Amino acid sequence: MPEDEVNPNGGAGRIESVAVSVDRVSKTFPVPFLRLKKFLRRKFKPPVEALHDVSLNIREGEIFGLIGPNGAGKTTLTKIIATLIQPTAGSATVNGHDTVGHDERVRREVGLAGAEERSFYWRLTAEQNLLFFARLYGLSGANARRRIKELFELFEFDELANRRFAELSTGNKQRLSVARAMLANPPVLLLDEPTRSLDPIAAARMRATIQSLAQRNDRRVTIFLTSHNLAEVEELCDRVAIIGKGKIRAIDSPANLRAKRTPEEQHSIEFTSLAPADAEQALRQAFSERFFILERTPGAQRWKLRFARETGDETLDSVLRVLQQSGAVIRAVETERPTLLDVLESYEKGSE
Repeated sequence: MPEDEVNPNGGAGRIESVAVSVDRVSKTFPVPFLRLKKFLRRKFKPPVEALHDVSLNIREGEIFGLIGPNGAGKTTLTKIIATLIQPTAGSATVNGHDTVGHDERVRREVGLAGAEERSFYWRLTAEQNLLFFARLYGLSGANARRRIKELFELFEFDELANRRFAELSTGNKQRLSVARAMLANPPVLLLDEPTRSLDPIAAARMRATIQSLAQRNDRRVTIFLTSHNLAEVEELCDRVAIIGKGKIRAIDSPANLRAKRTPEEQHSIEFTSLAPADAEQALRQAFSERFFILERTPGAQRWKLRFARETGDETLDSVLRVLQQSGAVIRAVETERPTLLDVLESYEKGSE
């Protein structure tokens, strides 16, 4: 099994097993019916390069996120790892097994839950659907029913077990898709937008389930997920890859991505007992080259000071000290840190 000498936070550390390895994968979708279109002299669009030279490693027990705009290549990469499509170039492995050369073995190692599920049988109930797929996984009748009962309890799906798939809401179809991916207890889960269409309570429970799977003491599950919910990605993922136009732009922990790509934080300090003119003078003397915005708080006898600083520097402490030494009473301090959305937007602007 391949190994990686990088710890989950991006630095050097102990060697950890790699569950999923993607090595210089590219995928180009050819023009359908190209010869016929040429023969008929029809116009056609050029081939679509969905992925270009993509490389990444996902460690065992890690929750790894992939984010990017629509059409960036997220679903294509997920399908390559799941053996649903083959790469044009490069290779991908799951627990050391090649997704092309050992595709049957890889399918036993992964569970896939797609964002738009079309492979369920709409006339069957939720329970009947899972029983059918359990048999495909090789689970016997008693073992299949026991496992399905566990999953229905986990996802609080008992009351919907006898409802036909066609009658389920979009969110419940998504929950059933994740339950199916977990049927055979695979060591690797591929989750394409796992909380898509879920209500806030169900989404929170799904996130808690995902976290618990990766933190199990007996058998940690490796989870590869894509999502447009960046707050969710930041909450769940140990590391995140940013993809744009089929290329990996960056891979790191959410905190490191924010710090590296958007190094500034916005701060606001509310204070009383100090005239704005005196505050401006004290700040000008202490910080001759720094820009501050001073405004009155609506409906209150308070003033608000706004400024930006580089993450981790001592500007905030220094400003607070100057204001207090000048007679100000500090009422509130707020910090607006960059988000993964800011990071994603910065990479998108940089690739234009």
